[in-house]
Amino acid sequence: MLIGVLGLQGAVSEHERMLADCGAKTRRVKTPEDLNGLDGIVVPGGESTAIRKLLVRESMLEPLRDLVAQGLPTFGTCAGMVLLAQPESLAGIHADVERNGFGRQRESFESDLQVTGWETPFHGVFIRAPYLKSVSAPAEALITLDDGRIVAATEKNVLTTAFHPELTGDKRFHQYFIDEFVKATTKTA
Repeated sequence: MLIGVLGLQGAVSEHERMLADCGAKTRRVKTPEDLNGLDGIVVPGGESTAIRKLLVRESMLEPLRDLVAQGLPTFGTCAGMVLLAQPESLAGIHADVERNGFGRQRESFESDLQVTGWETPFHGVFIRAPYLKSVSAPAEALITLDDGRIVAATEKNVLTTAFHPELTGDKRFHQYFIDEFVKATTKTA
C-alpha cells in the first residue's frame, strides 16, 4: 500500500514516520504527477490558507479535490481538516469548520480524548486548532468535546482531526486510517 503525504507545508516527515511505523510505504506529494497510484493521502497540519495557495500554484487543488470526490482515502489533520471542510478547497466532508477555533498560538493545549471503541484515551495535541461546529450527513462526529466542539469526524473515505496525532508517539489514528479507510477501499477495488 502506498500513502501520499501532501508535502507543501506542515508536519510532513512526522506523518511519513507514523505511516512507516504502521507498515505503509509513503510518497511525498508535491506535484500533480505524485498523486498517481496512491492508495490514500494525508493532508497535514500547517497553515490552511498557505497550503491552499500552494495547491493552486502547483496546479494540484482540482486534481486532489477530484480524487477525494472519487473516493481516495484521505486523512486531514488540523489545517487538513479545514481544507477538507471548505467547499472551495477540498470539499471532502460536510461540516462547518471554525479556523483557529481554540484561539491563537498561546491557547494551544493538549488533552486526553475518549474515542469510542478504544480502551485508553488518545492524547491530542492542539496547535492553533480548528474545530467543527457541526457535521451534516453523511459525515459523522468521531470525537466531541464536553462543550460540543467536534475535533474528529469521518465521512465515507475521509477522516479528519483538529489535533496532531503525528506529534505523539501513539500511532492509533494512523493505523485506524490504514485499517478502516485504505484497506477497506483496496479490498473493494
